[in-house]
Amino acid sequence: MVNEGNDGFTLPRGATGFYRPEDGPLPETELKAFRAALYAAARVAGGEVGEVEERVYPRTFHTATVVGREGETVVLCHAHYPWIAFANERRDWYGEDFLAQPPWAHAFANVGFTVLSSERLATPLSGVDTSVLTQGEWREVRFYGITTLGGVLFNAWD
Repeated sequence: MVNEGNDGFTLPRGATGFYRPEDGPLPETELKAFRAALYAAARVAGGEVGEVEERVYPRTFHTATVVGREGETVVLCHAHYPWIAFANERRDWYGEDFLAQPPWAHAFANVGFTVLSSERLATPLSGVDTSVLTQGEWREVRFYGITTLGGVLFNAWD
């Protein structure tokens, strides 16, 4: 696992992409930093960066691809926190469809991103500190049938 401890995961305010105006704006993960990390990862992978797609509301993440010796991997970058995940295909939301970290994942951790393992992303919500979630966020979680940490973090609900 890259850049991940064995402790539980605590959801910070805004991890779902929702915020209350009275709490102020959510932090933003800079697209420029994500792009720089992608190019570093592509160099390590012996490949190149494919299409980079900036997050569009209501999606909570940016997407890109790295095409290396092992083929094409979709890279997800949370729009509000520096979290990275990997998938086989581009989608508007993810549940448990995350890939194991490729050998070049450390390139993201080296520049300050947290690379989330597929096991961590598959953690049931009962194993996550969700105390920060509002009633509205819980309503969305139930409505969309989200049961995992990854489903809460990488979504497109509104």
